[in-house]
Amino acid sequence: KHTKKKKESVVSLVEKKQVKDMLSKSSIGKARDRNSARFSEELRPPQRREAGRKERRKSREHERGDRKKKAAKEKEKPNFALSGKLAEETNTFRGVVIKYSEPPEARIPKKRWRFYVFKDNENMPTLYMHRQSAYLIGRDRKVCDLVVDHPSCSKQHAALQYRLVPYEKADGRRERAVRPYIIDLGSSNETFVNNKPIEPLRYVELREKDVLKFGFSSREYVLLHDESKDDILDDD
Repeated sequence: KHTKKKKESVVSLVEKKQVKDMLSKSSIGKARDRNSARFSEELRPPQRREAGRKERRKSREHERGDRKKKAAKEKEKPNFALSGKLAEETNTFRGVVIKYSEPPEARIPKKRWRFYVFKDNENMPTLYMHRQSAYLIGRDRKVCDLVVDHPSCSKQHAALQYRLVPYEKADGRRERAVRPYIIDLGSSNETFVNNKPIEPLRYVELREKDVLKFGFSSREYVLLHDESKDDILDDD
């Protein structure tokens, strides 16, 4: 009898082990493993659980940031609208760092603006200033669009900038137009509009017939456009 009971107990142990192995291989067993893992997670100290949550949250935020950067890069397209030296992406030209960067509202004007240049009451060649959104003015021939050779002028003295700006019409309606501005780039001897020095590093709106001077140069630059009246100045 004793031997028979012993055999039965051994058989029952073997059967239990086989059932346990089957459960561990089945989906029920896997679910049980997941539940036990979750249960063990809940039994961890609060600090460790919080640290784990923070780490997982940081990982998800990092992944979202990478996806946003990737999407932004895909949306970016090269801009070939400007042909001037100020349009360089690196803001350098021929190894020279440009002191000026164009604002987001920069536009090429529809009006054909030009400078009529006078030196000691003598007419100089007309300068056409409407083919770019900005013109760099100064002594440095490597980078400047309008070169002023007088020694009192800085290498990068000023910039003529066309900007799309809002304005109010006579009837009260709000519109936008491309208008010319001058900005002094912190020059040594100032920029003058109608014989008055302008504040450096600030845009000053220019009007038709305004006269510009740079440093102590005797040259005067009168700003007009193709629609200016003949009695102001003959285009020829």
